[in-house]
Amino acid sequence: MGLWNFMKSAGRKLTGQDDLPTAAILQKEVADLGLDTKGADIKVEGDKVVVSGGDMTPEEREKVILAVGNVEGVAEVEADTSHDPVFHTVEKGDTLWAIAEKTLGNGSKYNAIFEANRPMLSHPDKIYPGQVLRIPKET
Repeated sequence: MGLWNFMKSAGRKLTGQDDLPTAAILQKEVADLGLDTKGADIKVEGDKVVVSGGDMTPEEREKVILAVGNVEGVAEVEADTSHDPVFHTVEKGDTLWAIAEKTLGNGSKYNAIFEANRPMLSHPDKIYPGQVLRIPKET
């Protein structure tokens, strides 16, 4: 099992003020994004989300981790993974180009990061500080 940190005060707001998201709310968010958990269980333990089981590919599991982690009120996501995914937390002033330069060694590979984070990202310019993005291993 891996454990990833998220900015609890950043992310998509799915609940009322100061309410933590429930497992049902997170399941709906994942489904609304068009992601299939393929039988994985999503549990909420305070401000930590646990994703376990299911028959997802590594890419699908990483996207589910990000879909539930980039929700306001979630501070950590614990999930079983078959490898170590590479994630990047967006900082103030970051662009996908700058992130691609930093993580992939070439800013022109920004579109690979954009595609690796679809459907959570709808446009390459719509990222925000605190958001966690998936960095593809091969581009």
